[in-house]
Amino acid sequence: MIDGDRAPNAHRSANPDLAPDHRGTPLPDYVNAWVSTQRWFGNKGHVPALRSIGYFSLPSSEVGVSIRVDLVLDTASLGLTLYQLPTTERDSELTGGADALITVRGPGSHQARFIYDAPYDPAFAAAVLAFMEQHGVSTANLPRETDRWSASARGEDLRPKAATSSTALVVSSRVLSGEQSNTSIIVERTDATGAATRPIICKVFRIIHAGENPDVTVQAALARAGSQRVPLPFGAITGQWDDPAEPGSRAVGHLAFAQEFLPDAPDAWRTALVAAASRSDFTGPAFRLGQATADVHQDLASTLPTLDATPAVIAEEMAKMRLRCRQALHEVPALARHRDAIEAVFARAETSVWPRLQRIHGDFHLGQVLDVRARGWVLLDFEGEPLRTLRERTRPDIPLRDVAGMLRSFSYVAGAMMATGESTPSESIFEWAAACRNAFLSGYAERSGVKLADQSALLDAFELDKALYEAVYEIRNRPTWLPIPLAAIERLVG
Repeated sequence: MIDGDRAPNAHRSANPDLAPDHRGTPLPDYVNAWVSTQRWFGNKGHVPALRSIGYFSLPSSEVGVSIRVDLVLDTASLGLTLYQLPTTERDSELTGGADALITVRGPGSHQARFIYDAPYDPAFAAAVLAFMEQHGVSTANLPRETDRWSASARGEDLRPKAATSSTALVVSSRVLSGEQSNTSIIVERTDATGAATRPIICKVFRIIHAGENPDVTVQAALARAGSQRVPLPFGAITGQWDDPAEPGSRAVGHLAFAQEFLPDAPDAWRTALVAAASRSDFTGPAFRLGQATADVHQDLASTLPTLDATPAVIAEEMAKMRLRCRQALHEVPALARHRDAIEAVFARAETSVWPRLQRIHGDFHLGQVLDVRARGWVLLDFEGEPLRTLRERTRPDIPLRDVAGMLRSFSYVAGAMMATGESTPSESIFEWAAACRNAFLSGYAERSGVKLADQSALLDAFELDKALYEAVYEIRNRPTWLPIPLAAIERLVG
């Protein structure tokens, strides 16, 4: 596969944390060049020095196609970033696959082999879903004498028993565009009679971490609880590999996750924008979104571990808030005059009564919710805030963090319309956003039984924390949008 014609001048490691005998198998320069152009590659502007620390194979039902999945370490970066690089090798060209072609081995000969980025190959999509359905096991390949690395994988069927059926036939697959750290494949299938089955979206995690991926574990737990507020899980693949960070130990983590795909269901962000543009009443949908959020929080609290809000836990959470605040004050000069007022908001929260911590969504906003016909609001993407460590994203947290995130999202609808020129300055757009925020809170309180008025100091602190994060993001990426979080900060500290 991709290491079959390794170039003799493959890059040497630039990472001082890796001893020479713990660097894996160097990959060819053409692989490094190709990876450097991919959206999921994290060290933008640099060419990686990739080394495979292990690989495994997936059985292919298509003649002339072999599938290999390498776990590759970028030794040219200072961090120990591990990527998943699945490839298919074909003895003939893949129709429509020119953009996914990595290289051709032996071009022009009858023994030519075409190497593709596997998610763009329907044979890979079929193999992944079959591996999940059949609880497949791929044992670690025996390393060469020069390699001290190995990897293996195990498939898991996550469907409720009532939803399982005989293996369906993959008729087509396509990759979603625009993603950063993952690659998602939409798979269309038919059953034994030729009738179309529910489409599947399979997310291939490109950047790999040891430990559970919350998108997998949280949605699986919600499905077991009978929740209709998340897509039905299909299956997952868990990998095991030699841990570069701890030589001699093995790491375990999720490599892929598949769930039902909900086509033609608009997300709440687009739905809210349309309503805001015409000043249509959106308080009903906002109220029901509050109810849906409370439903998910209650199911998570009943199925996954919770944690007492001890003084130590509170102190740790407040320390993180204050650290993010110092970063925002450093990067956004306009916030300097609010320093003392921000601290006053945090101080009030610190002395409030905190609820138990539990698993939450973690990155909740209107774009993470779909409006599904005859089903209502459905929540997506439980991976959590991307900038947080995996350890932070899998720990119990305060449900009010999700509530604050959605409040900020409603405010962003109004702010985005102003920033993009789709609305002229007027009180009505901000009144529209305020009505949606209040309706969402009412729906959440009604369904959860939580008296939000008693937790207003805490909610203000979490919303302020989110607005400070937004201020840093906007000044780095969209300075013209900076007034949106600044207005929220002014309101929250006033």
